[in-house]
Amino acid sequence: MTDTDPVSRTILLLDIERFSDRDDVEQAFLRRMLYDICDRALLTAGIDETLRLREDRGDSVMELIDPNASVTALLRALLTNVPAELRTRNRLASSSAQIRLRAVVAGGYVKRDPFGWVGSDLNHACRLLDGEPLRASLRERPDDLALCVSDAVYDGIVRHSHTGVPAEQFVRVTVPSKNGGLTAWLHAPTSAGPARDGAPVPGTGTGERIVRHDPDRLPSGAHFGGGYIGGANHGISTGQVHGDIHFGPSRNEGE
Repeated sequence: MTDTDPVSRTILLLDIERFSDRDDVEQAFLRRMLYDICDRALLTAGIDETLRLREDRGDSVMELIDPNASVTALLRALLTNVPAELRTRNRLASSSAQIRLRAVVAGGYVKRDPFGWVGSDLNHACRLLDGEPLRASLRERPDDLALCVSDAVYDGIVRHSHTGVPAEQFVRVTVPSKNGGLTAWLHAPTSAGPARDGAPVPGTGTGERIVRHDPDRLPSGAHFGGGYIGGANHGISTGQVHGDIHFGPSRNEGE
């Protein structure tokens, strides 16, 4: 296999919470559930197998989706269909068969090399998936899916509040990384209605504050290659995410 030119893709990552705490039989069962839930969500969004490329990650799955597929429909499925399906499955499952998921939707350019998929935009998405804000959100929420989207997906899709994708339920967070903070948007609905601007982000324990979208405060032309970095006061500056992550057949499994 030779290197290919970078191509634009929507990136979907789904990860099973506490996967490494289960034995081999339980892990195999949860992986089957993960694939089934992922397939159903993508089909609900109108994304069939001809529009996506999948990489298995052990306790997670990565889908690289054709850029012409609807990101709005994908987000709608993740916010409505997937939580409902998880609730139904977990209601009937034993404690060892409970499945809870972290999800990231991002976008950008990826390329295939002899070892798998690689690119800075994938690095960015993986760091959002593994970041503490998303992990904490899933630990402390009553439902079974926690979703985080990138700046670009928020700015291009979420902030417009399309049907089934309520912008007021997303809050901006900073995800620590070795290259500095990465800004992203966490789905954080509250039973008492939209949280006030400047309130702490529920469950993160990071001191992060809710900042509602304001066109005059957010950067224009948000993109993944550079990535926007937000400090504690939510000032925005540009920065780079360095270092490539290869997505091939091997993996060191962990939570």
